[in-house]
Amino acid sequence: MLDKSLIERIINKALDSRADFAEVFIEDKKSSSITLQSNTVENAVNNHVHGTGIRVAKGHNSVYGYTNSDKEEDLLALAEDLAKSFPGERVRETITLGELTRGESHAIKRMPNTVAMQEKVAIVKRANEAARSYSDEIKQVSASYMDYVQDVIIASSESIYVADQRVRTRLGIHSVASDGKDMQSGFNGPGGHYGFEFYETFSVEEAAKEAARIAVTMLHADECPSGTMPVIIDNGFGGVIFHEACGHSLEATSVAKNASVFSGKKGEKIATPIVTAIDDGTIENAWGSANYDDEGRKQKRRVLIKDGVLTSYMVDHLNGLRMNESSTGSGRRESYRYQPTSRMSNTYIDNGDSTFDEIIQNTEYGLYAKKMGGGSVNPSTGDFNFAVMEGYLVKNGKIEEAVKGATLVGTGKDALLKVDMVGNNLLRAQGMCGSVSGSIPTDVGQPTIRVSSMTVGGRKGASS
Repeated sequence: MLDKSLIERIINKALDSRADFAEVFIEDKKSSSITLQSNTVENAVNNHVHGTGIRVAKGHNSVYGYTNSDKEEDLLALAEDLAKSFPGERVRETITLGELTRGESHAIKRMPNTVAMQEKVAIVKRANEAARSYSDEIKQVSASYMDYVQDVIIASSESIYVADQRVRTRLGIHSVASDGKDMQSGFNGPGGHYGFEFYETFSVEEAAKEAARIAVTMLHADECPSGTMPVIIDNGFGGVIFHEACGHSLEATSVAKNASVFSGKKGEKIATPIVTAIDDGTIENAWGSANYDDEGRKQKRRVLIKDGVLTSYMVDHLNGLRMNESSTGSGRRESYRYQPTSRMSNTYIDNGDSTFDEIIQNTEYGLYAKKMGGGSVNPSTGDFNFAVMEGYLVKNGKIEEAVKGATLVGTGKDALLKVDMVGNNLLRAQGMCGSVSGSIPTDVGQPTIRVSSMTVGGRKGASS
């Protein structure tokens, strides 16, 4: 990692122009990845990534460059080259950094880069065996393991000089069930800001069997009827709809450019009063947590929607200048190769007052989406189309037959105004989120919620 005096010289070289902001992001990342397919470990790889990104800006206009060289002449040349984008006399005084501050939360008990590859391979083998043992109808299993230790130093002309270590690991299990005529799949992917001790916090075998259970259950399910009906979306990964259809529209990346349906809506009602939504990057050892964001600002708990009213956006430094707002500690990036922008961390709808049983019992007819799958969203409008991985019909207040092939179609802003019951069983689940600053780990989550009316796509005719 670069020493303080060199970082200062890089920042000052970048500011030897009309630029009024300069930032250095230094990354050293050691990672492991393993994939198992068809009972065979296809790859088990260790990687080491190291590099430096430099950002230079005037107001909210910026340029970005990066290099994996640690040579002083290369780094200073890059800073000088970026500064040429803002020609003219220097406007900032010489920058002197203070003492380096290190993040101290999210304690790690067993660093994954000290664990032998054989021990990591054993995890995917256990998952594979457990999923296959669930049923003879499980015909294919793929399992993946990943971990990384990412050390970063972030320094800028905004009196920022911090170091952080992000340690994450995740296990993914994908199971396919078949009866010779039809195939259905199930997935489970637990992860967290943990070291290898994470695999002592839950049962690898049970996690794998859950992926197999979903696949087998859906193999024997009837086709889902189509129509407009109440939809109950379960906790955990059900929060992916809020994340995609609403969360991205609350990021300054789109809000600052008036490219969001929620631009200029702060202080207005955008959801029913029982909806409170939060983005919290401080949750201990959560998948999307860190001590600092990728602009070096302390992570925060951000209340986005309070009792149905939009109270905050997720704002990074430069987009904050466009909006005349301060950063909310929401600047994130995949690596030194990306310029940061506003992103989510651990984003969820908060607990309400209803129990799961009450939500089911108060639904005469509708769809219970127990497990969500993938989907697509138009970020400028919030229009979404999501597949339901595991679904059931609810009739007369009871969960009845399993149904497959269901899709949920709607608009985020409309769905928020139709949430009429919120459960008290908040659960978060893990995912990877892609945007202009790369792919980053984020938690999604919610308690069980009910949307009073939603378009459900299915292969069966409408029913009631």
